[in-house]
Amino acid sequence: MICRVVRLGVVDYGEAYQLQRRLCQQRLAGETPDVLLLLEHRPTITIGKSGKTTNILVGRDDLDRRGVSLFFTDRGGDVTYHGPGQLVAYPIIDLRQRDRDVHAYVHDLEEVVLSTLARFDIQGNRNSHPGVWVGEKQIAAIGIAIKRWITMHGIALNVTCQQDRFSLINPCGLAGVPVTSMRELRGEQVAAGDVAEAFVAEFASTFQAVMEREAAETTP
Repeated sequence: MICRVVRLGVVDYGEAYQLQRRLCQQRLAGETPDVLLLLEHRPTITIGKSGKTTNILVGRDDLDRRGVSLFFTDRGGDVTYHGPGQLVAYPIIDLRQRDRDVHAYVHDLEEVVLSTLARFDIQGNRNSHPGVWVGEKQIAAIGIAIKRWITMHGIALNVTCQQDRFSLINPCGLAGVPVTSMRELRGEQVAAGDVAEAFVAEFASTFQAVMEREAAETTP
């Protein structure tokens, strides 16, 4: 199965969301193969369909002063933070060709992150909440939406991001949950490009996909 990889660099959340919507319609119509978008967002807090504004721990004025945008979005889950130094992956995948199994899809997304971390000698784990953890610390959040069996949204993996920004929220609606990053766990800088390359390789393996690459910094 073919999956097109598109590296977008740093993208505003709203722009990436509209791109996902267009690709979702194209995938549903059979006009494009599966697509994997890889990008970073400017500082943004998003609230999912089941999210509560009480899980944002500062006021809107404070967010504005810090340069953090706020979006209400249609993915599952609660509140999360996106920002520079975080690898965001949005797969646009047709689950009609994958037995329409949403649970298996989420499990596979987690597996991609776990395998990616293992390449950097980081042992991740699952727990009762979606996402990937290292011990009791969350290192990757997962929130998805399914539109007529086409996937949207996806994974945010903390590579070198500012962890103090997570103090603005209860991550995924979980009060007091500690958050970590690959840089913190390794005690050294981690090259974002190396992590993205590892992620693509593990995505190909887990989803049994042939990855076709677009030129960097392009929009399909």
